[in-house]
Amino acid sequence: MSAYHPLTESEAIDYARSLPDLFQPDSELTSREIGDGNLNLVFHISEPSTGKSIILKQALPYAKVVGESWPLTLDRARIESEALMIQESLCPDLVPHVYAYEPDLALTVMQDLSDHIIMRRGLIERNKYPLFAGHIGTFLARTLFYTSDLGMNQQEKKERVKRFINPELCKITEDLIFDDPYTDSPNNNVPPAIRDAVAAVWQDTGLHLEVAILREKFLTHAQALLHGDLHTGSIFIKPDSTKVIDPEFAYYGPMGFDIGAVFANLLLNFAAQEGWGEDEASRQDFRSYLTGTIRDVWETFEREFRELWDRHGTDRIAKTPGYQDWYMREVLRDTFGFTGSKMVRRVHGLAQVADINQIQDEAAKERAQRLALAIGTSLIKLNRQASSIGEMIEIAEKAVK
Repeated sequence: MSAYHPLTESEAIDYARSLPDLFQPDSELTSREIGDGNLNLVFHISEPSTGKSIILKQALPYAKVVGESWPLTLDRARIESEALMIQESLCPDLVPHVYAYEPDLALTVMQDLSDHIIMRRGLIERNKYPLFAGHIGTFLARTLFYTSDLGMNQQEKKERVKRFINPELCKITEDLIFDDPYTDSPNNNVPPAIRDAVAAVWQDTGLHLEVAILREKFLTHAQALLHGDLHTGSIFIKPDSTKVIDPEFAYYGPMGFDIGAVFANLLLNFAAQEGWGEDEASRQDFRSYLTGTIRDVWETFEREFRELWDRHGTDRIAKTPGYQDWYMREVLRDTFGFTGSKMVRRVHGLAQVADINQIQDEAAKERAQRLALAIGTSLIKLNRQASSIGEMIEIAEKAVK
């Protein structure tokens, strides 16, 4: 089974059985394909007699949403498995454990998280997760600090940058986030009801300037090892546990890109409350939870990142008075810009979000789309002047008044 080919369910069982110390040698195993993503096959392998289970994730050589006409590198499976192992070494409770990686099959074997749900679904169901902000704030602080020049040997970091050059998947990001949404691209999926608002985005050269600056940072600023796609569909959650999954877009880039991905998806759900809240009071209550979560995530991230810097910083010159404050201000400003750009692409770009698209009432969906676009563009335009996370929350709250 060493030559690459997409596995069948029976082959997935055979592979799982060959792994040492996971299942009984002769026990019955069952498999079901559970993947709903565009890029992978995902098999849930279980042993009914013991209740043990694992996940086999195999990269496909093309994007399922498009087909074989959109080829993709299988090396992303290596990138994902190595990123997960680095993240687990830094945040052992916040990512799934990797049992094995098989390069010939582009296959990663990892912990089953079936007792969690995808956070996007949980937010659509209007569940609240009071521990999430602390969990993801810690994840961001530790993974971004310890993979940066601040927290690791700078020559070793350069060697690691080489291992996480991820041109094919970065190209997807560069096009779908920083190019297509700002022109009448065939890759866009423009909702007819808001074509006027989208056309205004296409014509706004001041907005385009800010996007060009953000794109340049994404292309050139190898600040830390990013997850690269840290939306609420890449987070498994339950009340007492948060697990970050799917870092196949991992690469070295600007820290604010990962933080902005989290905030963008919380704000997309904020906008989507137009269709999920039963009444104004209900909408306001859940929106307050979402904006409070944004504030708590940033405050946790900033506090823990500064503490790590003070205690474990590796660079003498980076301890110069005033540098840390400047650095954190720049990360905040990047976060504003990347939050906005990730919101805009989800309104009329190729890959949109269930938070908005599953709203049944068309008028409410249109309001949510317009609201998300307004918040996103405002954040992009403010990014180079931002001074506090409160300004992000203020922009969101003003947009609904």
